[in-house]
Amino acid sequence: MPNKALLVAVAAIAGVAATSWLLATDNTGRFSGHTTKLAGEAAPATHQADVLAASQPQQAQPEPPSDNALGFMLASVADDYRQTIRYPEYSIPLTRAQAEAYQGNRYHPVALPLEGDGEFVVTLDKFRFKRGEPILVAASLTGRQVFGDTMSATLESIPDRDREDSTVLESVEPGYYEGTLSSDHDPGEYRLIVEARVDSSAVRHVSTLNIEPDLGNFEGLDSPYVTGNDLVIPVKFDPKNSGHYSLSAQLYSGNNPLAQLQQETALSSGSGTIELRAHGSVLAGRDLQGSLQLRNLQIRQLPARPGDPTHYAYGPDEGYEFSPPDLEKLRDEPAVNPESEQRAQLLQQLADKF
Repeated sequence: MPNKALLVAVAAIAGVAATSWLLATDNTGRFSGHTTKLAGEAAPATHQADVLAASQPQQAQPEPPSDNALGFMLASVADDYRQTIRYPEYSIPLTRAQAEAYQGNRYHPVALPLEGDGEFVVTLDKFRFKRGEPILVAASLTGRQVFGDTMSATLESIPDRDREDSTVLESVEPGYYEGTLSSDHDPGEYRLIVEARVDSSAVRHVSTLNIEPDLGNFEGLDSPYVTGNDLVIPVKFDPKNSGHYSLSAQLYSGNNPLAQLQQETALSSGSGTIELRAHGSVLAGRDLQGSLQLRNLQIRQLPARPGDPTHYAYGPDEGYEFSPPDLEKLRDEPAVNPESEQRAQLLQQLADKF
């Protein structure tokens, strides 16, 4: 099956190349019989067009892609694939921009434009709240309009639109309002409606948030160690319920991101350990001084049955700092995966035939 999938991908590449040739802008003659006359459009002057065409020199038609071009594309695909399989799925190198994008539990404020150059912005400190946590709602109004002294905030269930909670946002300084809602409701997605008075008219700002069940508690790290070509970092997590869990975190050295780590495992209720692994390909040869840090820990309880929701929980904001063992034995070598190597060889063999 994997080899069949690769052949399908190669066929798709060839199809794209052929389609690009057929749809080239100079290749208009092949589609002349498929034009549609629009309402109000004059009938085509066929005879005049034929005369003009006869008087113009013949334009050279574009050549179909050469075997060399297809071979180059296949060689590029093979090279990209080899770079991808160099790192195991559980330990992927991170750039600073990628590390920023991986920070999961963030609420992205939405600015509602007001008349003129004003804005109505609602901000939360996170997007997912553990059931029972207070939901601090902050809102701001800018512009030349006249604003009311307070706002209202309402939490509605989705899709039923039942009103679960409401509060008044008080003005803490001109144009800035704060208030708190309860998250002690059934887990799920909720609609947050904040209503302000602008020039004596009601203006509503609508966004969404999630309430998550209490999955359990992070209890720190056990002692890291090296085995094979991996640095193993045991993370202690005590789940409320048995099930399958997936843990991800970012490995840092000071302010420098090193890798995105991920591991999935089954845990029993009460206590458990998930072993994150950093492969030698992301650590060997680096000048790592002092301690390392695990940041942005996120754990997911995976669905027990199709259709069940995935639930989320997060580690401490400060993460965990630890002193690594001796890393001298780690090697900057590609991860060994026989199936992936076989696919890479097949791609290269196809490229070599052109």
